[in-house]
Amino acid sequence: MMGPMNERPPLQIAILGSGQGSNAQAILDAIDRQRLHARVVCVLSDVENAPILERARRHGIPAEFVSAAPFKTKLDGDGEQRYLDLLRRYGAEVVALAGFMRILKRGMLEAFSHRILNIHPALLPAFPGVESWKQALDYGAKVAGCTVHLVDAGTDTGPIVLQKVVSVRDDDTAASLHARIQEQEHLAFPEALQWFAEGRIRVAGRRVWTAR
Repeated sequence: MMGPMNERPPLQIAILGSGQGSNAQAILDAIDRQRLHARVVCVLSDVENAPILERARRHGIPAEFVSAAPFKTKLDGDGEQRYLDLLRRYGAEVVALAGFMRILKRGMLEAFSHRILNIHPALLPAFPGVESWKQALDYGAKVAGCTVHLVDAGTDTGPIVLQKVVSVRDDDTAASLHARIQEQEHLAFPEALQWFAEGRIRVAGRRVWTAR
């Protein structure tokens, strides 16, 4: 639960996503339960009918489809500018990527330096990229998990903020392992954002620590 840091104004979070938005829902739930001292100012998606937009609208949060054309896998050029304009208009302080399937480029990274967070379903730097839970299972890893990290110009390469570990069971399938990792994701993302809300995050090179 939140303590004296409640005296701070709520952290203004923008969420970007391309799909179902289960991590966005976890952020909204944490706010509702007063475990995250924040306000989601907008949810933006590069997919026109993404379920994440409907989740936001049910909470009365501005939710917009924003075209990232002409690019397929990155946010750059005119598309990047459209996102930046909206993020500034809504007063976003921190950007949370909740299944946003695009690589961010220089304009966004500079505008929100050390203030863009992503969650990845693996213990980075192991198993970056897609279906990382399946990568871990196929490799024979004994532990898997999730990582909240700051976003840089690479793919799943930014400084690590928080990690949670999940044991790999002998009878795990890719689906069962993924489900348990997602449970930890839904705890980890709000926890990391609460550290931002409390003004505790410090970054030096690749090292991130939480000041008391």
